[in-house]
Amino acid sequence: MCGVEGSRFNRRTFVGLGALGAGALAACGRTTATRSATATSSSTTSSTATTSTQVAGPPTAAQWAALRQSLSGQLVLPEQAAYAQSKLVYDLRFEDAAPAAIAYAASAGDVQRLVAFAREHALAPIPRSGGHSYAGYSTGSGLVIDVGSLNTVAVAGSSATVGAGTRLVDLYSALAGAGVLVPGGSCPTVGIAGLTLGGGVGVLGRRYGLTADVLESLEIVTADARLLSADATAEPDLYWGCRGGGGRNFGVVTSLRYAAAPIPPLALFTLEYPWAAASELLGAWAQWIAGAPDELWSNCLLLSAGTSGLIARATGVYAGELAALTDLVGRLRADVGATPTTDFIGADSYLNAMFAEAGCAELTLAQCHLSAPGSAGTLARSAFAAKSAYFAAAPGPAALAAITAAVASFQSELPGLGGGLAFDAYGGAINAVAPDATAFVHRDALCQLQMSGTWGAGASSATTAAVADWLAETAAALAPHTNGEAYQNYIDPTLADWQDAYYGANLPRLQTVKAAYDPDDVFSFAQSIPLPA
Repeated sequence: MCGVEGSRFNRRTFVGLGALGAGALAACGRTTATRSATATSSSTTSSTATTSTQVAGPPTAAQWAALRQSLSGQLVLPEQAAYAQSKLVYDLRFEDAAPAAIAYAASAGDVQRLVAFAREHALAPIPRSGGHSYAGYSTGSGLVIDVGSLNTVAVAGSSATVGAGTRLVDLYSALAGAGVLVPGGSCPTVGIAGLTLGGGVGVLGRRYGLTADVLESLEIVTADARLLSADATAEPDLYWGCRGGGGRNFGVVTSLRYAAAPIPPLALFTLEYPWAAASELLGAWAQWIAGAPDELWSNCLLLSAGTSGLIARATGVYAGELAALTDLVGRLRADVGATPTTDFIGADSYLNAMFAEAGCAELTLAQCHLSAPGSAGTLARSAFAAKSAYFAAAPGPAALAAITAAVASFQSELPGLGGGLAFDAYGGAINAVAPDATAFVHRDALCQLQMSGTWGAGASSATTAAVADWLAETAAALAPHTNGEAYQNYIDPTLADWQDAYYGANLPRLQTVKAAYDPDDVFSFAQSIPLPA
């Protein structure tokens, strides 16, 4: 997620689709035995790293030094000046996390050595792609394996091979230069690996599918420190599990290959209404998007924008000509009935559209990155909390009343913060895939709901508790109207029934994949896929 910043609300600052890190927290306690041979395959691309049969204990200074010498990338330890910056992830809630070290992998071989080292010394190997995990699972007390340096993008024909640490804005820029697209999220600083592993919902999803749906193959370092290539024929179960099973469950991804599509004409729209029309807008929008062509993606945002008040807004991206979108938006406008206060429709290029959806329309590529010493990035980190749900059908009167009341209560209870509800359209190519064809099971929804609250640095514990209370109350109020599912890329540590909500009927197969590739549960964290009982 890219959180709300002040009163500026857009795709980057509120919705932040597909914003998940690949990392996870939790001690690597069951690492004393070498992994069994249950997942050996001729598709193994490297087996130079091995795991120890004995835990060597916490690393000594000499062992850290030896690890540093073995790496092509950098290793940052707590005593170094760079540590304070290196350990940061996107969400400021987790800025106090204290990893044993942060390693910047410069190659897949580095990742293998790091996984082997972590196992040998009973450290949790914590993959970090973009560092956007909603629950802070891309940091912790173990060894953070940052793949941000693995960020090359190579397009050959109809395929794009992408390093696991590539940020979305950099991916879009590279793809635009080649005249192709890969469907993805909108938060510009999200890492492609985490986004893909959990599904990857974005503004072109109804036309082109999830990011995971166009994943052709990937390379991943598994718990025994082997580098495997997985696709539909080589390691097919691992490939299946990595298309929606969630980040960090099976290993550390180093590279991904996607099917790329030619860029079509694109057009965008925004309609904004007085808050008094919020219920009418959402009700009309839900009916409208249910019958819309696959080329149209849209969302409906009901927001509390701090001192700017309450906002009711619908936006969208159309993969086609402006005239067709103009006709479609005209139907929505007529169905709402009220007069919009903002009414925009316009054609745009692919790259400009992606920048606009990311909230970077007025920024350069270099500026559309997180601010950091020595960087031209201008985007600030955020602190936020969120929940998700799915609607199988358009909300009825009772649901609409509960929805608008929830947003109004945020404004009255938390007037200085930003938050609210975002409804993102499903259907089209997303729902055309069978629920068991990939690990991503949510294939019958009309729309996905994200509930979110954002606050600035240094907020009091009372403020964060108030946001948590609002989220819990809102989720409970809307539960009778939703289908009981939740989006694994909006991972929620407070969700009691998360295994069923994220994975449904696909959980048993995911557990089988986990047992085959990580039988010692090396990649374990609070919401990792459990081993079979």
